[in-house]
Amino acid sequence: MSFSSDVKAELAKQAGKSRHCQLAELAAILELEGRTGEDGCSLEMDSENPLVLQKYALLMKKLFGIHSEGALSKEEARRVLEAMKWEPAELGTARADGLLVQKTCCRRAFIRGAFLAAGSISNPARSYHFEIVCRSMAQAQQLKELMEGFETDAKVVTRKQHFVVYLKEGSQIVDMLNVMEAYVSLMNLENVRIVKEMRNSVNRKVNCETANISKTVNAAVRQVNDIMRIRDTIGFSGLPDHLREIAELRLEYPDVPLRELGTYLDPPVGKSGVNHRLRRLSEIAEKLSSCRGGEYEEINKNTGDVRAGSAEAGGTGGSRQ
Repeated sequence: MSFSSDVKAELAKQAGKSRHCQLAELAAILELEGRTGEDGCSLEMDSENPLVLQKYALLMKKLFGIHSEGALSKEEARRVLEAMKWEPAELGTARADGLLVQKTCCRRAFIRGAFLAAGSISNPARSYHFEIVCRSMAQAQQLKELMEGFETDAKVVTRKQHFVVYLKEGSQIVDMLNVMEAYVSLMNLENVRIVKEMRNSVNRKVNCETANISKTVNAAVRQVNDIMRIRDTIGFSGLPDHLREIAELRLEYPDVPLRELGTYLDPPVGKSGVNHRLRRLSEIAEKLSSCRGGEYEEINKNTGDVRAGSAEAGGTGGSRQ
C-alpha cells in the first residue's frame, strides 16, 4: 500500500463522537464525491474507493439510521440534503454551510472527510506533497480557509476541470495529519523526515568538507607552482630570510595545512603569518612570469620587493636541511 492509502485506511476507522462533527465529515464526502441521481432527487456516491464507501455508510447509519452504501431513495436524500442545507442541484458545486464548520472540532472532521474523499499524499521518502481535489473554486477556497485556520500555508491551483488545494512543506503536512487525527501516519512521516534531515545534514557536511579540502589542495598546488617558478628563475638566495624559509618548507611539505606548516618555523608562526608570506611569494612569482625576452628581476633582500634589473640571475636555492 502507498503512504496515501495508509493514511486513508487510518482515517476510515475514525468518526467524530459528536453529531455535529459527523455531519461536517459527511458534508465533505458528499460535497466532493456525492451526486444526485438521474431523477434529480435521489442521492448516490460517485466513488469506487471502498474506504470512502465504508465511511459514508458508517456516517449514514449513525446520523440518519440509513443502511446503504448505494443510492438513497428520494425521501432519504431529502432528509440528508436538508441536514446539509443544500438543494439537490447544488450538490457537488456548493460550499458547505458555515454552521457545519463553525467549531474547531467540526473543521477537523470536515478536512478529514475531504481528504478521505478526494485527497492524496506523495511518498514522503521522495517528496512532500499533500492535496485535495475540489469540484468548484468555491469549495477549494472554503477548504483553503479552513486549512489556513490551522496555521498552514495552503494554496489553490487549477488542474483541468478541477481545483486543487495543496501543501508542499513537510512540517505543514505533519500538522495537517495531526488536524485529521491520523496519528500513526503522522509518526511514520516524522520518522521519514528525521532520516531525510539527518541524511541531508551529513551530505551538507561532507560537501562542505570536500569543498574545503579541494580549496586547500588547489591553494597548495598554486603555492608550490609559484615557489618552483621563483626557484627555477632567480633562485632562493635573493629572497629575504623569512620568505626563503617558508618557500623551502612548502616544497618539503606540500600537503601540510598552513597552521601546521607554521609550527615548523623557528620561532613558530601562526596561520595568518604563513598565509601572508605565501602571498608575498605568489606576488613575486607573478611578476617573474611577466618577464619578457632577456629581462629578469632583482629582489630586495630586506623587503622582498621585486624590480627589473640587468644582472645575472641569482641561481637556484638549495633545499631546507
